[in-house]
Amino acid sequence: MYFLNSNAKMGWIEVITGCMFAGKTEEFIRRLVRLSYAKFEIQVFKPAIDNRYCENKVVSHTQNAVEAIPVKDSAELLVKVKKTANVIGIDEIQFFDNNIVKVADELADKGIIVIVNGLDKDFRGEAFLNVEQLMVRAEEVKKLHAICVKCGNLANRTQRLINGKPANYNDPIVLIGEKDKYEARCRHCHEVVY
Repeated sequence: MYFLNSNAKMGWIEVITGCMFAGKTEEFIRRLVRLSYAKFEIQVFKPAIDNRYCENKVVSHTQNAVEAIPVKDSAELLVKVKKTANVIGIDEIQFFDNNIVKVADELADKGIIVIVNGLDKDFRGEAFLNVEQLMVRAEEVKKLHAICVKCGNLANRTQRLINGKPANYNDPIVLIGEKDKYEARCRHCHEVVY
């Protein structure tokens, strides 16, 4: 992806997606660190509602971390982008409003490398609209899988658990949590109660 000739214009979108516990954040951090070695000016943003590990860092399940600016929505993110930034990382893209798609496109069109990560599906197994739209617009999409906790198959769905039981379809879409509320499951073991 980084094979540019001297006349090529920078700017593209990379999407890292999959279910929970697939290693999305780990891959996100790895890519940002790699670009930092090349002296790119990098800014990382995260949704303010996601404070699982740290308010001002993106932290993976393995505790790797990178500094991040918490923002409430895509408008605040756009205002905080420095004119000198050439790489923008956006964590947990599914928690942003749908205007984040337009913001990512605008940044890439200006010559900025935009790297995002987030869940492709909600706990129901239905697409997060902004992730779905970004996957279509992106120059690169990396879809990661976890291992199903029930059968050991490839997991591509996130199972929400409430008191140890599958969540109801009508429960709110956003519920911040970890292993206490979510599991990685395959299509055959994923359950939604109607």
